[in-house]
Amino acid sequence: MSRSCGAVQNYFRQVDFYPAMRRNQAMLESVSAAAARTGRGAARSFPDRIPVVVHVLHNTPEDDVSDEQVASQIEVLNEDFTGANADLGQVPEPFRDRVGNPGLTFHLAEQDPMGNPTDGITRRQTDVVEFAVDDSMKDTSRGGTSPWDATRYLNIWVCRLSNGVLGYAQFPGGPPDTDGVVVLTSAFGRRGSAVGPFDLGRTATHEIGHYLNLSHIWGEARVPTCSDSDFVDDTPNQWGPNSGKPTFPSTSCGNTPHGDMFVNYMDYVDDDTMCMFTEEQVSRMHATLEFSRSGLGSAAGSPILTGI
Repeated sequence: MSRSCGAVQNYFRQVDFYPAMRRNQAMLESVSAAAARTGRGAARSFPDRIPVVVHVLHNTPEDDVSDEQVASQIEVLNEDFTGANADLGQVPEPFRDRVGNPGLTFHLAEQDPMGNPTDGITRRQTDVVEFAVDDSMKDTSRGGTSPWDATRYLNIWVCRLSNGVLGYAQFPGGPPDTDGVVVLTSAFGRRGSAVGPFDLGRTATHEIGHYLNLSHIWGEARVPTCSDSDFVDDTPNQWGPNSGKPTFPSTSCGNTPHGDMFVNYMDYVDDDTMCMFTEEQVSRMHATLEFSRSGLGSAAGSPILTGI
């Protein structure tokens, strides 16, 4: 089984009925480019401790993932987004000087939008066996669960998905009533009820990368090409997605002596093969948090600002 992400499919679906998304994305690209030019030494303020609500949708008891499985996913995110993942050492030597640390942590929300105590998990038994990449899991009237205030919380839906999709995210600038990340039940969390080779929680890491405005590392062209861009200069161009467990060097475009950066979280390799973000990907995520998702962290008394 190969990784399949529905984020780009969802983006093109959304811009057809929400034209403001293209304009919002263009504005974010402008400030992201400016932030990249400014460099890491500039003072930046953005939320760095992000409250999460996990919406579990289950058609069978087996799909009702446990609290422990949810906790394992939060643990993975906190490792991957602080550079504390144990497998970071498997980054090939030529790419090690490009490794970036986002410095972001995630926690299950402690208050709901009304100010009531919560464990940050909602559960619903649904008649829907599999959801499509159409945001139906985010709509109570269609068998899903409506999001909590998406300006304040990262909403993650966990459910069965059709057509082999492991997950998808909404890029910044889209409609607020569908904002968040969706992860396939069997790809959510570390081991436990997750199924290999996508059982280390990296689907959520990949999709939150999209949520924070990262493209796939090869770009977003519908026809593979070596000239497409992910809007990040420290990732080598590559022809298209890698899958499985490539060996280094793996070259698709021949434009660097070291080949593809297949260990990047934004490629399509197995969970145990992806292990890094780059410094410029980090800059891009920080710009998104500063300019498009600045309200995250304002829920449950989370601190909002950090200086980087």
